[in-house]
Amino acid sequence: MKPEILIIGTDINAYYMARCYYELYNEKVNLIGKSPMAFTSCSKITKIKIEPNLWDTDVFRKTLEQYAIENMKDKKILLIATNDFYVRLIAENKEFLEKYYIFNYPDINIINNLLIKENFYKTYENSILDLPITEYYFCNHNDDIKKIIKKFNNYPVIIKPSDGVSYHKLKIELDKVYKVKSENELIETIKKIEEAGYNEKLIIQEFIPGDDSALFDSIFYCGKDKKAKLATFAQIGLQEHTPTGIGNCTVLVNGFDEHGYKEEIIYKLKEFLENIGYQGFAEFDMKYDYRDGKYKVLEINPRQSRSGYYLTACGYNLVEYLIKDIINKENLEFNIIKEKMVLSFVPMSVIKKYIKNEKLKKEIIKLKQKNKIVNPLKYNKDMNLKRRKYMFMRDLNYKKKYKKYDF
Repeated sequence: MKPEILIIGTDINAYYMARCYYELYNEKVNLIGKSPMAFTSCSKITKIKIEPNLWDTDVFRKTLEQYAIENMKDKKILLIATNDFYVRLIAENKEFLEKYYIFNYPDINIINNLLIKENFYKTYENSILDLPITEYYFCNHNDDIKKIIKKFNNYPVIIKPSDGVSYHKLKIELDKVYKVKSENELIETIKKIEEAGYNEKLIIQEFIPGDDSALFDSIFYCGKDKKAKLATFAQIGLQEHTPTGIGNCTVLVNGFDEHGYKEEIIYKLKEFLENIGYQGFAEFDMKYDYRDGKYKVLEINPRQSRSGYYLTACGYNLVEYLIKDIINKENLEFNIIKEKMVLSFVPMSVIKKYIKNEKLKKEIIKLKQKNKIVNPLKYNKDMNLKRRKYMFMRDLNYKKKYKKYDF
């Protein structure tokens, strides 16, 4: 018997989670989101309800309660969040939601230690993780910029918000991450962010050398018993190159690492998650530092990632794993997904032109010839005319964006 499911969100993450469910049951999936997005609105596998004030706690609770009353049958509804806002809302309202829904997310303290970057770096600086050198600046609180400047002798350095949830709620659009090349640019960038109304901490961080292919992605699923069940390790080929999209992966290869596939790294990450009592999906964003041979953890996202569909493409359906664990209560053993698989949101012409790492590029081309490549948005059971036009324009826009923002 198929479970009832509700996905919160309308973005790319929501689409591929809906696709995971549709692949299992060949049935449309209900989504509730704050605003319509083309990823899901031109799909025939989704049914979408828009609530513009969904980020408001009272509205969130009322909306999900009303949905459950109208749709809950003899069992609770499987609830899946697709971005940080909704993960936090679910954790904050856990007791209320558990009357109607079943889900698997860590408690609010762990979520805040991951989503608030200052908490993350300070809480886990003495853990088994390798982390980059990091300082902090408190916006609009008369913090001393000169003290920060003295800590960094080498440029560029990275500036990013500590509290991404507050940052992305600002009415003025800012870059997701700033890479500044001088002391003056550092000062001007902080001033710009303060004037935009951001009143939380900024992370000022060393820049680890290397192009996009120095980045790595590792996704875990930890069960309700807080033990790891699934893990991946993938080398990234490209990330988004627009100012607001940087940090989002567009091309990766699971099961591949040009430096040698090291399972000990995966087991280190597994140990970390189990030590903190983690449950649910988690994504590690890392960068390989050739200076010391370490994989520096840049952040951990408390959810399945934007690029997470590659687990399903390798035969480990994300929704099915949730069902096996939290509904069927199966005894799942730990499994590392080693199968090589390319996930790409961009056309091959972009891969061939803009991936600078020749070794990685050759691997991608070889896997493409073996049909070991997937675009989560291109689903052959969901390619109506409207969606075909959307995907054509999306590929065209990617070619334009990479040409404009070739790093």
